[in-house]
Amino acid sequence: MEILVFLFSFSALGVLYAMNTIPELQEPYVILEIGVAVLVVVFLFYFIITRGNPPKDILFFVFAEFSFTCVIDLISALEHDGIVSGFMEFYQKTGEPYLGTSYGIMMCYWDGIAHFIMYLMMISRITDRRAYRTLGLFWAGSLCANMSVFITGIAAGKYGTEIRPAFWLNFLFLLMPVLGAVTLFTRPKDRPLIGGYNAQHIQSMKLIWRPLDLILVVLLLAAMSFTVLRGLVALDSPLEACAVYLNQYEPYLKDPVGYPKVMMLLIFFYGLPLLGAFVYGLLKPGCTWMSDWTTFFAGAMIQCQWAHIGGSLHSRTAAPFRIPNDVFWTVLAANLLYAATPVLVAMRVQNNPYFFLKISPFPGQTGLPNSEEKDTKYKDK
Repeated sequence: MEILVFLFSFSALGVLYAMNTIPELQEPYVILEIGVAVLVVVFLFYFIITRGNPPKDILFFVFAEFSFTCVIDLISALEHDGIVSGFMEFYQKTGEPYLGTSYGIMMCYWDGIAHFIMYLMMISRITDRRAYRTLGLFWAGSLCANMSVFITGIAAGKYGTEIRPAFWLNFLFLLMPVLGAVTLFTRPKDRPLIGGYNAQHIQSMKLIWRPLDLILVVLLLAAMSFTVLRGLVALDSPLEACAVYLNQYEPYLKDPVGYPKVMMLLIFFYGLPLLGAFVYGLLKPGCTWMSDWTTFFAGAMIQCQWAHIGGSLHSRTAAPFRIPNDVFWTVLAANLLYAATPVLVAMRVQNNPYFFLKISPFPGQTGLPNSEEKDTKYKDK
């Protein structure tokens, strides 16, 4: 099935080419109508071909539908960068002109490559009746962050006066990952929530005897400080440290397109509490929520930092807003480490979850029935 989805998604090239060569199809409201019609046709296509063996997971249709749009985003980015031509010229003028910003281009590359790969992997797992909850949460975090910054940045930035009808389609791409996240968060976890002997042993260790967790706590605290600094910069704080950072390190934060400022504010108000919660989760044993939320947040942060770093380096960003040459490697390293920290935390939780499990009373201590005793031993293994 994933091969069929892969091949069918590239039929988007034919739709784009036709629209680019027929002037009557390039009117703003016509673009919106065609966009809605294409989404309906794609859904019906997958609904019909799976009638004989319908997928048990409704998110299959979301992933298949969005795979189609990933190709459109990839072509948009490639055309704005001059790598291909003849597909998206009309859309740059009468569709969504803000996709030609440095942030928009990097966002489209992420959607056209990273999200496309995720969709194919999740479709493959759904088809084979295998679990994909962890990957799904990573995708949901990534796309939620993507669309939150994108939609808010359009309205709050300099393109707020150039909103065309096609803009409203973006709310579908914000709603679906939110619903997907709610669905995935409420599903049973892929792994057990209860641990036994190994979990008790690890949870009895102080932080000083867990060097990896100690390093991650330090990185999280540093990430929190970095988040506060850039959040205050985005809020136009009069503090001298904020002015120095804005003018001498990351002038991209004052780019009038609005995306950098919106991103910093979203991370400041929503990401900062999560970073603090992760520190607590590494100190307090038995926080079973860590596996889900670290994965979701890792997806959000890696997408945000990809678009932010790429946007600040892209040739379409005006020279005054790019990273100054004398601090280039310092700022780049700080941003890369900032992006990697949530991913490292999520990997640590997924690879060695014992510290984050609830402790199960050992057999013989509470008089558990034999079946529950076997269950506990099995889960501990």
